[in-house]
Order: sequence, then structure tokens, then C-alpha cells
Amino acid sequence: MVSRLLSRQFRLTSPLLTRSIRTQPIQDNFPSEGNESPQSYPPGFGLATPRELVEYLNQFIVGQESAKKVLSVAVFNHYNRVRANMAYLEAQEVEYNGNLEQDAASQRIPLMPRRQLPLFEKSNVLVIGPTGSGKTLLARTLAKVLDVPFSVSDATSFTQAGYVGEDVDMAVQRLLQAANWDPLRASMGIVYIDEVDKIARKTAGSGMESSRDVGGEGVQQALLRMMEGSVVTVQSKGAAAESPILPGSDGGARGGQRAPNLATPKSDVYQIDTTNVLFILSGAFVGLDNVIKQRVAKGSIGFTANLNPDNEHGLPFFTPNRKASHNVIDLVETTDLVKYGFIPEFISRLPSITTLSPLTVRDLRRILTEVKGSLMSQYQSLFGYSGVEIRFTTAALDEICHRASERGGGARGLRGIMEGLLLEPMYEVPGSDIRHVLITGDVVRGDAAPGYWRRGEGVAFWEAWAAEEGKTDKKQIV
Repeated sequence: MVSRLLSRQFRLTSPLLTRSIRTQPIQDNFPSEGNESPQSYPPGFGLATPRELVEYLNQFIVGQESAKKVLSVAVFNHYNRVRANMAYLEAQEVEYNGNLEQDAASQRIPLMPRRQLPLFEKSNVLVIGPTGSGKTLLARTLAKVLDVPFSVSDATSFTQAGYVGEDVDMAVQRLLQAANWDPLRASMGIVYIDEVDKIARKTAGSGMESSRDVGGEGVQQALLRMMEGSVVTVQSKGAAAESPILPGSDGGARGGQRAPNLATPKSDVYQIDTTNVLFILSGAFVGLDNVIKQRVAKGSIGFTANLNPDNEHGLPFFTPNRKASHNVIDLVETTDLVKYGFIPEFISRLPSITTLSPLTVRDLRRILTEVKGSLMSQYQSLFGYSGVEIRFTTAALDEICHRASERGGGARGLRGIMEGLLLEPMYEVPGSDIRHVLITGDVVRGDAAPGYWRRGEGVAFWEAWAAEEGKTDKKQIV
């Protein structure tokens, strides 16, 4: 029965699912005979290799090599595990049915399969990183390339069942919507929950131990069963709505003519098994670095010694001189997360933990100019809709990146600086005869106004840009 269901489901859904980076496995470890039909695995198992996924992510995301590898390997291994488990269940059912036919005369029914193969367990992922470092962008980029249902939810709105807000089951409902209301495909998708640090327990040090934490520990306990694997009941919204009525028909008590070729109402209730659903959680975890510093910092000895030094870099007291500066979050352990406000049962269901580093000035420069969909290309296209060419000098780009690094906020801080810098040009240019805009380093520092050139003054515009670039080259040589 499972085999027939999977075969029918594959024929119905596979022609509609195509991505540009799908590759089939080089070797198939599951034997098949020549007379048998192709194996009916659900679509999406022919994923790219982890290396190919990382190469694809590199086109949109700067740095964060460790996080890219962890997520790529987690996705690849997860669907290999689903493939192996589905093959095992199919073989188990075929063997069971064969034994039933052979033992029908003697009425002996086998209670266990002859060969007990191990079922692989999934490894959910926790991504920790500062704001603007690319956590959400990683999820969105993976959703584009993967040929599987992928849902994104925000843990900020989650509350315990029975209170105002969203139940955790909404994450599975969004996954079902992404699977086009197909329970089989939804049961093998990926659920990404952002801002998970907002559901940390809020009782530590707040003096409210007696109050009910409906948005913190209650949500963690509700997520336990979903992450471990359980059957979640999802009710579709608007399932009981009537079919649309054609214009001009009688809409009274008798009911008018129903519109043809329109989708019929969905089933009221769906049962989704989350055993094969991969959960990826992420958050900024503001203040976690202080928890790590308290654990790794070492004080000195003496009458005037500081027993709990405020180590600026959050490193142990003795470190090798040749070692590069640490990212404090890289030293995170499960005990730190428990002290931060998560229950041990919740953290134990996230065996794979990866961290994202703050963006450096060089990373911000690449985000500004190099990656696909860079900020520079976005603003150039925005001005291009008005028939205006805008250019930035090298000194302007360097100054923008340094200011963004000092401001903080990662890539979001970079966009904030660009919005403030280009406010006047975006106000003056539309509806005027200006056709060229030049942004120099003095403009970024606030010492000069943007340069404007009107129609027919393109040569002067390019000469001015070349002169500014020449000044930058001379400074670099000196």
C-alpha cells in the first residue's frame, strides 16, 4: 500500500518540481532488479552535493564558511536518511506481505521482519549569530535551491496553546501550504524557525518565578514533540467555505451555478508526521557572549586582583600569541544555552550547533559590490528606472564600509547608511534633467554635496569620476 501511494504521489507531483541545481546521486546503494519499475521515492531526493550547495550559497552570502558547510551537510544527510528509511519500510512491507502469502496455509503470521536494519535519526540544527550576519538569508537561499517544501516561521509570535498568539503548530501548517497541501511531501520538508532566542525562559533574575511564562518555556515544551517526531494535527483555514458562485447567478437560498474548473475546498484536517521533518532554528542570542565570558574568563591572584575580569574579547586568561582573535560565540556549549534560558530537553534535540561571525569591513565591501543582488546593483537599478546613472568612487565605498562596521548591525547597517547617504539624490533626481550622479568620499563624510550632471554632460561626469579615482590611487601609492 505504501509503495502504491508513493508511486501515485510521485507521478502527480514530480513534473511540477524542477530546480536548476538538482543532481542525482553518483551511486545508488539500494539494489533494484531490471524488471522492476523505478523506485518511487518522493521528489527532492536528487539533491546537489554539500559542496555544490556551498558553491551556490557563496554567490549570495559572504563568509560564514562553517555555517554553510553545517547547513549543507545537514540537508544532504537528512534526505539521505529519509531515502534510506523509506527504502527500509518498503522492503519491510514487501517481506511481510510475502510471508503472509507463503504461510497462508498454516496460518502462521510473522511478528517481526527477518532482517532488522537500523533507522537513522535526524540531526536538527541551531544557528547562532549576530543580527545582520546572514542567518535569514541562508534560509531563504536554501529554500530557493531545494526541491522540497520549506517554511519560514518567526518564534516571536509563538505562545503556549490557549493564549493569544500563534501555536507552534503554525510552523507545520506553513510547511503544508508550501507543499501545496500534500501531507506526504510536507512530512519530509524543512521547518526554519527564526528568532528562537526570543522564547528563552524569562524567569532568570527577573523576580517573576511564580508567573506563567507563556511565550518562553511553554513554547519550548510545545516544540519538543514536534522536533523529536510526532503526528501533528493541522486544520486548514477556510476549508468549510463554499465554492465561488458565478456572476449573474442566483445567490439565494437555492444556490447558484458553481464556477467550473476551480479548486475544490481542502480537507478540514491533515495529519502530518514530523519524524522526517528537519528543523533549523536560528537567533541572535543577545547577551549569550556574557554568559560564555563568565565561564571561560580566569581571574588573577592577589589582594587587589579582579576575581571576575571584564575580558574584552571573552577569551581565557592564557592564550597563544599566534592565535587569531576569537569570536566569543564560537566557544558556546550546551551549558551556556541552558543558563541563557533554554530547558535541557530542548537543547538536547539540537545536536548540531553552528555559529556565524560578525561581518568585517572586507565582508561588507563584498556585500556592497560583489555578491548577486548586491546593494550597489540595487541602487544603480533604482536610479536607472529614472534614466540616471550613479557611480561611487573607491574612497566612497571604503568610507561607507568603515561607517557600517562602526555602526553595527551587519548588512542591515550597511543599507541604513546607504539610505541616509542617497536621500538627497533620490529626492532631487526624479522629474529633473539630471542624468549623472557622483558620490565621492567627501560626500560620505559630509564635507561635500553629491555631484550632478545634466543631459549631454556625460563626458564631464566621467572626467570627474576619473579625477577622483586618480586621487585615491596616489594616496595608496604614498
